[in-house]
Amino acid sequence: MELRFVALVAAGSATGGVMRYLVSGALTRGDFPWGTFAVNFTGTFLLTLLFFMFIQGGYLNPDLRTFLFIGVFGGYTTFSTFGLETTTLIRESQFALAGANILLNAGLCLAGGMVGAMAGTWLGGT
Repeated sequence: MELRFVALVAAGSATGGVMRYLVSGALTRGDFPWGTFAVNFTGTFLLTLLFFMFIQGGYLNPDLRTFLFIGVFGGYTTFSTFGLETTTLIRESQFALAGANILLNAGLCLAGGMVGAMAGTWLGGT
């Protein structure tokens, strides 16, 4: 693992995290988490757009790809990676794998969140 790539991921993650904070904070209103939705939607749209524009054609150098795709989008939202991977599976007609990815990431991760909340409540005594 090259230190240059670690630094690119760190710088990109910081940038993405600040972007997430600003977008989410500006749009969170009322009972629905609009800010999180906006971050997940825009992150998925932009990551997928850039991937299909540049990566498939081989037009993005490894440093910029690491900074943007792993760093910025990783700091902004990991949901974008889930969206890209699922979209790619569907485009490759791997519908069973796409369905499994959706089920595991949405269903099982939500179940993990519920179990974590119950365990945290029990352990915290609240």
